[in-house]
Amino acid sequence: MYRIMIVEDDEAIQNSLKQALLGWGFEVRTLRSFKQIVEEVIAWKPDLILMDLYLPEKNGFYWTAQIRKISSLPIIFISSADENSSILTALTQGADDYITKPFDMTILVSKIQALLRRTYDYTPKSNILEHHQVRLDTDSGEVFYKDQSIVLSKNEERILKILMEHKNQIVSRETLMEALWKTGCYIDENTLSVNINRLRKKLLALGLEDYIQTRKGKGYMI
Repeated sequence: MYRIMIVEDDEAIQNSLKQALLGWGFEVRTLRSFKQIVEEVIAWKPDLILMDLYLPEKNGFYWTAQIRKISSLPIIFISSADENSSILTALTQGADDYITKPFDMTILVSKIQALLRRTYDYTPKSNILEHHQVRLDTDSGEVFYKDQSIVLSKNEERILKILMEHKNQIVSRETLMEALWKTGCYIDENTLSVNINRLRKKLLALGLEDYIQTRKGKGYMI
């Protein structure tokens, strides 16, 4: 599991980043104090750092330069400053990439994965399925959307997994029942309907209305 350290003093952004990255299978560490960042890096040994530009006392430029004295680990700047001068300074001080706030989490994750691939021959976890910003971790049975998550039952997770594996395609009720039957769970028309309804309610709690669509007489799709 790759380690990502978040050096960001805005607690809301910090928590949002942490929850999203945990959903992608990363180990995440956030900082409460920003006075001994180099010591924190030495102690925890992250594989990648997300570095904010504006920090208490000393800025991200300073800390990136200090980290570069002891490590070549990947550093991505996250900042609301989009001036060319800020981007150039960050890269000159040793940053590997730069992304401006507000940003799309999927783009940030793509940048993280690209840097990890180049640095460590990293391959993203294959147990994560994603469609329209919804991520399903088939190991934990958790669904992640934006900064929220919810745990599914085994049957709910299996149904969503099949639908996500066939995104933009209609999956028949027979296909879903057959797939669940193979797992050793007794499943019939009524049981499938109950599980679909429960799954929809959980997705709705995440703010996902009509994520699973019914195609009358044919089946379901996302």
